[in-house]
Amino acid sequence: MSPQSNRVKSFLFSGSIPTSPKQRRYPNKGTIKYLLFLSCLVISITNLYPAAAHKVEVSGDVGGTLHIEPNDNPRAGETTQAWFALTRRGGKVIPLAQCNCQLAVYAEPYAQGEPALLEPALKPVAVERYQGIPGAELVFPKAGIYELQLNGKPASGARFKPYEFKFEVTVAAGSTAITRNLRNVNGDVVQG
Repeated sequence: MSPQSNRVKSFLFSGSIPTSPKQRRYPNKGTIKYLLFLSCLVISITNLYPAAAHKVEVSGDVGGTLHIEPNDNPRAGETTQAWFALTRRGGKVIPLAQCNCQLAVYAEPYAQGEPALLEPALKPVAVERYQGIPGAELVFPKAGIYELQLNGKPASGARFKPYEFKFEVTVAAGSTAITRNLRNVNGDVVQG
């Protein structure tokens, strides 16, 4: 056997006896490299997660991105701002002035045809590079899963297909309790 094939053989079989002085001094060098690689991989994956915090939906030729302040982590009983970056194919922003939009909030699970828990008014907001996009202030009554449905059709002069987006939002327990009564769209008092 040639000396080169012996080196390859000793590298491939971890139970082989180190032959060079360097191998004898650092017998776990391969294990250390492997653990370092795994650590870098885990760190890079965990750093990608916050970049994917915004929820994105597409309906027809319109794309919608939902962002909820603070940091996409709403808390029950606390005022939260939600905004929707609406864009047409090609990246052109759709401001609220060009859209007849309605927002409805449902507590999960809900039955089809059930009235919305909240129907907040949409207002134009300026956030990041988006000017005049739809936004609303929300107060989720309790912790749990909610569905935000944003429906829209073009206002006069605007050209895009009607859309419907459904965003699932998980609300954490808040630090303050809601002491006021909330009313749903039917005028019924909802426990808050």
